[in-house]
Amino acid sequence: MASQILDGLTAAQMEAVVCDRGPVLVVAGAGSGKTRVLTRKMAYLIEIGVSPYAMLAITFTNKAAQEMRERVTALVGDNGRSMWVSTFHSAALRMLRSHPEPVGHRPSFVVYDQSDARRLMEYVIRDMGYDTKRFSPRGVLSIVSQAKSLSLTPKEYEGMAMGQYEKTIAKLYTAYQDRLLSCNALDFDDILIKTYELLHENPEIASYYQRKFDYVLVDEFQDTNEVQSRLVEILAKPDDNVFVVGDSDQSIYAFRGAQVSNILEFESRYVGAKVVVLEENFRSTQAILDVANASISRNRSRYSKNLFSSKGIGDKVKVVKASSDLEEANFVASEILSMTSTGSASFRDFAVFYRANSQSRAVEEILMQRGVPFQVVGGVPFYERREIKDVISYLRLISNHNDEVSLKRVINVPKRQIGDATLSKISEMQRDLGMSLYETLSLAEAAGVSKRTCKQIDAFVQIIRQGSDQIVEEETPLGILDFVLEASNYLEMLKADTSHEGVGRLENIEELRRVVDEYASLQSFLENAALHSAVDDLDDSSKVTIMTLHGAKGLEFDTVFMLGLEDGLFPHLRSLIDSNGVEEERRLFYVGVTRARRRLYLVHAKTRRSFGETTYNPPSRFLEEISDELYDTVDLGDFGTVTQSYGDASNRRDLGRNYQFQGRTKGFEASISQASPGEVVFHRKWGEGLVLERIGTGEKAEVVVNFEEVGEKRLLALYANLKVIGKAR
Repeated sequence: MASQILDGLTAAQMEAVVCDRGPVLVVAGAGSGKTRVLTRKMAYLIEIGVSPYAMLAITFTNKAAQEMRERVTALVGDNGRSMWVSTFHSAALRMLRSHPEPVGHRPSFVVYDQSDARRLMEYVIRDMGYDTKRFSPRGVLSIVSQAKSLSLTPKEYEGMAMGQYEKTIAKLYTAYQDRLLSCNALDFDDILIKTYELLHENPEIASYYQRKFDYVLVDEFQDTNEVQSRLVEILAKPDDNVFVVGDSDQSIYAFRGAQVSNILEFESRYVGAKVVVLEENFRSTQAILDVANASISRNRSRYSKNLFSSKGIGDKVKVVKASSDLEEANFVASEILSMTSTGSASFRDFAVFYRANSQSRAVEEILMQRGVPFQVVGGVPFYERREIKDVISYLRLISNHNDEVSLKRVINVPKRQIGDATLSKISEMQRDLGMSLYETLSLAEAAGVSKRTCKQIDAFVQIIRQGSDQIVEEETPLGILDFVLEASNYLEMLKADTSHEGVGRLENIEELRRVVDEYASLQSFLENAALHSAVDDLDDSSKVTIMTLHGAKGLEFDTVFMLGLEDGLFPHLRSLIDSNGVEEERRLFYVGVTRARRRLYLVHAKTRRSFGETTYNPPSRFLEEISDELYDTVDLGDFGTVTQSYGDASNRRDLGRNYQFQGRTKGFEASISQASPGEVVFHRKWGEGLVLERIGTGEKAEVVVNFEEVGEKRLLALYANLKVIGKAR
């Protein structure tokens, strides 16, 4: 059996798998077989006598966890099913379910997903008298989430707050946490925070799990935040038998709190750690890897490595110049149709990546017009659809009567004449009495609610009570769901809507019934629904996948189109003020490149419509960092011929950045159509600038100008309203 487990491993993979105890870091380059190493490691430990119950394996998506479990089971048999293989949140939730009281919750607590948390934050902001435009629920929740990823309690955040805005956020953070507690609910971040609190403040509980898990194995370690890193440290005590796999070059989730320092500082945190570097790539051709290596080598914060391919050199990468985002999208559709029409490729072999969600519109429209089937990952997920959220809210309220967000969502769905004014009266009494909103419903008449409306409230409460009774009577989850659909008249409401959308909602409810029927308990279904990720919804049918680059990690496709390779878009404008931001954007570029197995297209457009305006952006600096020997250029036509340039094209940007502006605002007027690269111009809004390029001729001629205040702009010469004020020195 051991020979089967070790069969086919490279020397580096073998070294990682067979090392026994102590801390181990596997620096696994993209496509280097990290999942194989992780699963073979688990199987090897079982083979040498480690109990599968003594291992905790952590990854970041349910889909990855399921794949890991299946692979290990295939190697060692049913023993593999006994391991804890799950996401961080699922493992943490499992611990909290066993020990909810030490962190202030009752066993029936519910988990709020992002939309539920946002709605609760909106209630908090309004109830505290703040303007939701100045303090948007989404924005406040984002700040709170960042604080939680750094393990900052409301009191600690308040102590660090500077200025009135942050002090107000601190108050909202405090009130939000109090409201969660009164709802007996946790948000997504709290699952980890509360688990860390549970283990850190209760040594006997921590000791139980430390004895239980002799080995802790973590996938995608570069994506861990501060709390997750601390959880790993606690659980790996006292022997530090921690085996982590990751790649600093693929750390792209800083906006979620991920810290690349967790992997870079692993050796200092775990003294004597063994480090194994995997550089052989089994996914992409060498031509693709050469582009990836050339780009990522410019980053400083990384473990040095150079990927090499087992698949030969392959087709050269193509850098495509388009005149507009519509031409960009048409090119993508044409290439896909050309390859699929010959039978050499299936639609499922293609992926289209973009930096910002706003870029998807043009792609979706063109693919639809030209009959290319596609799926948008990151669109409205199944569990976020209105009818699904409604029904799940009923189920959560049945499970936990204190769930204020769910109660407010469905108390008037279908319509029961229980409006906002009624809820406002009951909520005011609730705050005065210190009761839950559900408990206060029975006092509605005393709160000034009409008798007619009170009858509707009583009927609603009766549905919730009867549903709760079915849980006690151990009714199946599907039986409880069907009861809710009938008793609430929700199914009747959907059937009354005979529109196309109404039929679609009924179909979604039927799909929900199929999913619920797979679960043994209502609680397990509700937890899995809350922890569901967009990648779990990927369709295996023959469709082109279009998605943001952030959603692409962990996936691979024969052919990849990366769109919008323009400075200000990718790298994103926000990143350009910070070298760390540019490094993260470069890692995102690296991730996109290394998703491609056989063909890679890097596309940039001269003009792009965004938020109703046409923008002119120069090609991405990431393209300039790659030697032109590594790619072929495809010009889609009238992209614009550079007839004049200030300096060599390869260093034009540096000349523009390094030019020292003199602050001159007076000079001689000249027709900009006659101005040459190297001349200094003045614009009424943007100030002084240096002409870098002239593109094209006649009325369509354009100029590229580097302005002191706003950077590079690409302008139609005829309408630029520029004044020539001198020559560059």
